[in-house]
Amino acid sequence: MNATAPLENPPTGARSRLIIGSALRDALAQLAPRKQFQNSATFGVYVGSIVATIGGLVMASAAIDVPHPGFLLTVAAWLWLSVVLSNFVGALAEEWAQARAAALRSVGGPLHAKRLLDPGRKEYRLVDADTLRRGDLVLVEANDVIPADGTVVDGVASVSEAAITGESAPVLRAAAPDLASVRCGTHVLSDWLVVRVRSREGFFDPMISVSQITRRSRSSTEVALSMLLVTATVALLLGSAQYSQSRGAAADSVLALSAQIALLVCIIPSATRACEFAIGMSSVARLMRANVIASLGGALEAAATIDVLVLDKTGTITRGDRRAVAFWAAAGIADHDLKEAAHLASLADRTPEGRSIVALVAQTRDSKPRNLSAEPATFHEFSAQTRISGADVGDRKLRKGAADAVRRFVQEAGGDWPSAVNEIVERVARSGATPLVVADGRRVLGVIELLDVVKAGIREHCEALRRMGIRTIMVTGDNPLTAATIAAEIGVDDVLAEATPDRKCEFIRQCQKEGHRVAMCGDGTNDAPALAQADVAVAMNSGSKMAKKAGNLVALDSDPTKFIVIVETGQRMRATLRSLATFSLAADMGKYFAIIPVVFGATYPALNVLNVAKLTSPRSAIASGVIVTAVVVGPLLLLAVLGVKAQRNSASSLSRSRLLLFGLVGMMLPWAGIKVIDVCLNAWR
Repeated sequence: MNATAPLENPPTGARSRLIIGSALRDALAQLAPRKQFQNSATFGVYVGSIVATIGGLVMASAAIDVPHPGFLLTVAAWLWLSVVLSNFVGALAEEWAQARAAALRSVGGPLHAKRLLDPGRKEYRLVDADTLRRGDLVLVEANDVIPADGTVVDGVASVSEAAITGESAPVLRAAAPDLASVRCGTHVLSDWLVVRVRSREGFFDPMISVSQITRRSRSSTEVALSMLLVTATVALLLGSAQYSQSRGAAADSVLALSAQIALLVCIIPSATRACEFAIGMSSVARLMRANVIASLGGALEAAATIDVLVLDKTGTITRGDRRAVAFWAAAGIADHDLKEAAHLASLADRTPEGRSIVALVAQTRDSKPRNLSAEPATFHEFSAQTRISGADVGDRKLRKGAADAVRRFVQEAGGDWPSAVNEIVERVARSGATPLVVADGRRVLGVIELLDVVKAGIREHCEALRRMGIRTIMVTGDNPLTAATIAAEIGVDDVLAEATPDRKCEFIRQCQKEGHRVAMCGDGTNDAPALAQADVAVAMNSGSKMAKKAGNLVALDSDPTKFIVIVETGQRMRATLRSLATFSLAADMGKYFAIIPVVFGATYPALNVLNVAKLTSPRSAIASGVIVTAVVVGPLLLLAVLGVKAQRNSASSLSRSRLLLFGLVGMMLPWAGIKVIDVCLNAWR
């Protein structure tokens, strides 16, 4: 399983035809009144279509001398086509989203599992992993992928958890209290395990649930358009009703009703919301090509306005593979005593750093780990809040952790903090490594040096963001010297050192209070509160499940430099949304300026001077306007899919000149279309 392989675009060829056919069926199914009532974008057109159809049938069948009795039915047919096309655009985007989620699910997890029939004889049946249930026993052997989260009940094996944790070193898994937990998506390297299924959530499932954008939250643009829709609808109904009352003859009743429906329909942006949904889907597809999974179109739209990016250091800026590389004993302390204390104090530290300390002690020829089986010991696990771990062995209180945390421990125990230890801490920190201090009660024994590697391209990434007007800030639990060294190496604008999860979250909250739009990139469980607080949260795929659930975007290859792609995609999405709104509103105005002078010219002769398009008759003008309303769905969908390129060097998505251009095109295109259709209708007649 390759978790970082680029994901494919939506299906093409035969599968694409299946998607189109399914979208067409959905579009027709959405004509049901219950579904249309829930769709504010097309409901007005839907009602107009019903009224026009009923009115046309009544007038065509009644014994009334009405010229052009089929005119209202013609208007109704085009209105129904407009509703179906608008429904089709939304349904196509939804089918596309479901196909993409299905493709992602097929990439993410194993297809089969060995479900045991007789655990004693290891007889199994090969089944679809999706059919596993809580409590099932499965056999996983060398080169198998563990198909579900579970608990080891038998066997011992070496397991690679790199796809989940990013930790390259394999871990031992066995039927022991501290080694029994296994995770879905991890890879058995040797031997075998019998696992009792605890949860059937697949490796990509959290991201799939995030990426299935079948329903997206409404953006500010959509809310504004809906408000405009309600206002315009009320005004037009009142105006059209007054116009209808001013016409007395039966011959004029068809024209009056047609005008009322046409004017109402022309102002409703029936395809706009569906096309906005298509914009979100096409933007998400662009991110997929960059190996980024997005939760909602709203998250991308927010990325266009970001002016502060907060970057977690370990696992995001660096590879997150900090390893113990050296021990530095304090004055008067033997190396053997420092290593023994570091080993005991790290036994309860389940982090990669803690395991690397234990491994480094074991690799040292002159240092044999102490056997604790014959003496009582109380262990203190490492946490992001305390930043310290340790063990109480007899009357000894051994601790290992960040320098400031261990210093508080030593001083509370009544000990002194040697200045020589400060010098070692500063020397290690200035080299860009992370110092951890080891203490035995009141005595400071020495320093452990942890070394991590900065990911490639981070400095160039920060420079590019600076040119885009985005300020970068690194947050880390390291001491200020180490943080400053790393910050200088990668070129961030600011740094927050010795940051606990609460402090990270409070820092982001403070930036937001100052009026900034803040994004956060992180990978750990301790980053989850800050990710949840940020306006845009990018989680590294190599990080914890909690971080990925708190984030609204996931970088599958755990590369923070993808944030530039996220910002550019967000800016393009925002530019396209604004262009779509401008084009749509201008098109509505263009249709009105073309139709109103002709339709109301007989009642208000002064309006005839505004008939610049020289439309032939009210009926021709009404039919042309309704036809253009249906036909304009095509250009809107094309605009939604292709997108509008945004400016790279600014947080502003679209210049005023470009908005003006889309406004002019939006106004002139329907005007020209109405004139062409008017000429064709009169020539055909």
